[in-house]
Amino acid sequence: MNQPDALIADPTSTTALITEPTRARLLRLLLTNPDGRSTVTVLAGELALRQPTVTHHAKLLTEAGVLARRPEGRRVWYSIVSDQRDRVADLLDTDAVIPPSDAVFDRIADDLSVRFAGRFGRETIERTMVESRELLERAGTSTHLASRTAEFTAQRLAAVAAGRSDAAGVPEVLFVCVRNAGRSQMAAALLRRLAGDRLRVRSAGSAPSDHISPVIANALDELGASIGDEFPKALTDDVVRAADVVVTMGCGDACPVYADTRYLDWDLADPADLPLERVRVIRDDIDRRVHELLESLVARVG
Repeated sequence: MNQPDALIADPTSTTALITEPTRARLLRLLLTNPDGRSTVTVLAGELALRQPTVTHHAKLLTEAGVLARRPEGRRVWYSIVSDQRDRVADLLDTDAVIPPSDAVFDRIADDLSVRFAGRFGRETIERTMVESRELLERAGTSTHLASRTAEFTAQRLAAVAAGRSDAAGVPEVLFVCVRNAGRSQMAAALLRRLAGDRLRVRSAGSAPSDHISPVIANALDELGASIGDEFPKALTDDVVRAADVVVTMGCGDACPVYADTRYLDWDLADPADLPLERVRVIRDDIDRRVHELLESLVARVG
């Protein structure tokens, strides 16, 4: 039985499992396979191992939530779970340089169709996925395209599905800057750390970058706020519509305006390419503003 929740809760628990030499070879084959999946028979041939041995390793990875197992007729296909692909590639020091095939994106659509069953039809999911993929490609995403497309699409669909201040009374805050690689990412991480499950927090960029600077991550780590698996995402209409509060930071008129949405504009310097000591000053300014924002939102809800 898959245990993805356990994997997310304790990501270090599977490091040894993934990096064990035989399993590492198996996972590298899946990472660099244009189709993103394979069968035990094919993997055994490529690895020069007996099929029972490959089955054993595939079973362990499946139980850990690293691999997905999909029976199709007499064949059983194995693929790396979409939201684990980046972690596996990083642990194995592998850039999945072969672009993912259409079959990989078909499986992402399959997964999202199950996740959002009863809320969105397949056509809506595919349309959102295609647009999300194009936005990421435009921003320069390449090596992590499949997993980031899956996550970006899921976030956009979840924003629409949840709507604004749902029945649980949870406000949603959207931070927007130009590159979604500095100011908005810092604000989102700091607010998530403070608010916990009292708020939903998202961020986006009017012209997103392809990565978040390590200096930004280091500055946040100093305050105990983590970037986690976040990456730059394009500003889309659906996330703006879902937000109760939109905080802009130097992105001009790129953000659409809707009635009943609270808009704030924070005049902040862009930390891009700045040394850590200057990034800290911007971070501390953002942290102060985030505390004030949270107090105002909690007062309204409570």
